[in-house]
Amino acid sequence: MSGYATRDVSDLIGMKPGQVRHYVRRGLLAPDRGRRGEFRFSFQDVVLLRTAKGLLDAQVPVRRANRALLKLKHELENVRTLSSVRIFADGNNVVVREEDTLWDAESGQGQLDFAVRDLAGDVASLAQRNLIEAEEIDGLDSDDWYNLGLDLEDVDPKRAPDAYQRAIAIDPKNADAHVNLGRLHQLRGNLKRAKQHYQKALSYVPEHQLALYNLGTLFDELEELETALKYYNQAHAIPDAHYNLARIFEIRGDELAALRHIRRYQQLLEVD
Repeated sequence: MSGYATRDVSDLIGMKPGQVRHYVRRGLLAPDRGRRGEFRFSFQDVVLLRTAKGLLDAQVPVRRANRALLKLKHELENVRTLSSVRIFADGNNVVVREEDTLWDAESGQGQLDFAVRDLAGDVASLAQRNLIEAEEIDGLDSDDWYNLGLDLEDVDPKRAPDAYQRAIAIDPKNADAHVNLGRLHQLRGNLKRAKQHYQKALSYVPEHQLALYNLGTLFDELEELETALKYYNQAHAIPDAHYNLARIFEIRGDELAALRHIRRYQQLLEVD
């Protein structure tokens, strides 16, 4: 039930289904498969297809457009919240803006300017339909509900917790669902509930990197820096954990430790 069908996406974007599948064959998109083997596109896939449609309409050469889409795909993977992004053309470049940060995705000239949150509004109806269908089907497993929660986070975040709770009800050991539900509680200021879900995740997956990192941010927010340091140090695979470690060590005047973690932060970004 997670993701969006080819026909739904093509109708939403204004592309033919064959054009949508073309981007899959070229490796620009890698959608999941549904229960019958059909493509199920993510919200990020929809954003990339919306950009591709703009480049096609602007008659950007195919190779240049594909390079822009590959670069954009990489950049969007590092965006915290897709709905905060705006994508537009600036002369001969496709530019991605996230709040006060700009990325430049190589492309050709043309008219391209859209806010992802507006696209999210269009996609929301598809997510709502998936949710209604999911509620009518008894056969969904914990991972199905978890993936539906991911979809809803992008387009209808108020309903995402319900999907994660369904995932946990089916499988209380679904650590990823606990982490995501905890993060939503943390964003809403309910740190007690957030901490409970992060700790639940760690009880099932002791080295869960996001759970460790999120606990670090929680104690960082509470200004309990010793505890925050403990969790950040365990979240060694998360680039932002090292960035936050560097920040704390810099505040404490330990420049060598701060520099060490900034270097590790940069190394992990290069790997990503």
